[in-house]
Amino acid sequence: MSQIETDLETFRREPPAPLAPRPLNLPVPEETTLSNGLRVIFVENTRLPFVTYRLAFPTGDAHDLPALPGLTDVLTGMLNEGTTTRTSRQIADAVARIGATLGAGAGSDNTTVAASALAGFNDEILELMADITLRPSFPEDELELTKQNALQNLIAQRGQPSFLANERLARVIYGEHPYSVVSATPESIAAMSRDDLINFHRRMFTPNNAVLVVGGDIKREAALARIEDLFGAWQPGEPVESNFPAPPARQGRTLYLVDRPGSAQSNIVIANPAIKRTDPDYFPMLVMHTILGANASSRIFMNLREDKGYTYGAYTSLDARRTAGTFRATAEVRTPVTGESLKEFFYELERIRDEVVTEKELRDAQSYLTGIFPIRLETLDGLIDQLIQIKMHNLPEDYLQTYRERVSAVTREEVQRVARLYVTPGSAVIVIVGDANALRDEVKDYADEIEMYDSAGGRKNALSSPPEKEGAKTNTHGRDMSSTTPAGNSNAGFIGSWQLEITSPLGPQTATLVVDEDGGALRGRMSSSFGEAQLDTLTVNDDIFNAAVALKIQGMAIQANIEGRREGDALNGTIRTNMPIVPPLMFTGRRSG
Repeated sequence: MSQIETDLETFRREPPAPLAPRPLNLPVPEETTLSNGLRVIFVENTRLPFVTYRLAFPTGDAHDLPALPGLTDVLTGMLNEGTTTRTSRQIADAVARIGATLGAGAGSDNTTVAASALAGFNDEILELMADITLRPSFPEDELELTKQNALQNLIAQRGQPSFLANERLARVIYGEHPYSVVSATPESIAAMSRDDLINFHRRMFTPNNAVLVVGGDIKREAALARIEDLFGAWQPGEPVESNFPAPPARQGRTLYLVDRPGSAQSNIVIANPAIKRTDPDYFPMLVMHTILGANASSRIFMNLREDKGYTYGAYTSLDARRTAGTFRATAEVRTPVTGESLKEFFYELERIRDEVVTEKELRDAQSYLTGIFPIRLETLDGLIDQLIQIKMHNLPEDYLQTYRERVSAVTREEVQRVARLYVTPGSAVIVIVGDANALRDEVKDYADEIEMYDSAGGRKNALSSPPEKEGAKTNTHGRDMSSTTPAGNSNAGFIGSWQLEITSPLGPQTATLVVDEDGGALRGRMSSSFGEAQLDTLTVNDDIFNAAVALKIQGMAIQANIEGRREGDALNGTIRTNMPIVPPLMFTGRRSG
């Protein structure tokens, strides 16, 4: 091989060295404060004829009224649904006419109202933003529609394994802290009133509790005069406190299994309590997280995806919020390799604690973090988002300017130090969403204590052995009606009337199941608020039963499968429909006749 060919092969094998960091040429923000306490930050950027506004409040979902989880989300969703001067249609038309954007949203720690438009429509979009911020009317008809949509969203999210995993994890990790609540409930949605929204808005939306960031093609003096005109009469309020209970201390490893019978995948989350956003260990944690699992070249991804092929992706996440945080490792894996995936997860979690990372791993992580940081600031929206985070989390004023220096200053020893502090496999919370029966043997060795829950969040009995199915035989009755009875067993245990309590995202529902016998075969019918229907099939094997029923709801044909277990005069089980938006519905029942 010639020298040229040798050099070419070397070039192909070895990536080029990273370039030296370039200076950040960021616009210098200018800040002023109105007489009512509203802080206003100006970021002039005339490269494009565009303006952007962000009005942020350091209160979010964590500040919901305890009896009304989801109140902040409903409030922000309704800001552009009507004001004292405009209907929702008028707001939508006004925004569309000028090709602008206008909306609001909330996270756990903050709420934001955002608007943007071409610079020529600056006055119009700012006036619309002021209108929905200061004068929302929360019309009753729009509130009812919002509540109905929220209830449908609750149904949909219960069918998402990632939601079920996050819900269980939050409840365990955060305890009595409001971060433990990740969603509204049917009861809270139903209880919300227009007065609740008006009073909550008055308390949370105050100028001395807000920061307005103005960016783009603006003239500072003219913009300030317009803001003073629109927001100057806004009356200050009492500061909102964030005195929340501390998350509970972890003493040992516990596994929480959320049962989704028949699931082909397992959603795995392994987590520990970690740091707040302002913790001095933030940058060492960020580098450690990048080495361990932040991207497709990190250790966990390379192990579970590239080497083992257990999943399409395995990652870690650093969730550092204002008053608490978590460090998590996550993956969605095939059910049969759940146990092996846990083995590899814990291998990597222990290794990052026990071994100092290599110099190459440290350099690669630092190059990645310092390299993507300027990209996040390239756009006006990206820069404004960073400024909002600085204000909402009380970060240093020079945070953007010193970010790369602080990342580059992290040492290998610091990476190991924070790993030993915040990556603690021995006291980890393990949450797995999947088929409990299929996972029983896969997970039993990874925690001394295993708790099982249904998809509605209710506690289930401890894992038991799968039902014995050998020797079952099927008889038909009527239209494909079947009953299976093992030798020596009697159908009598199921015959009678059963009153069922069904847990659904729309609230508790009741139904009556009546089972009788005809010629040695069981048959049944079910009645509920949706109507009455004969069971198409009914299969019994010891104390396990399966049934199918066809219903018509508002003219729509719905197929449902009912699976359950009898324990004396009690029934417990799950109802599954052929509608993807409807999650499995858990039920309990008692014999009533």
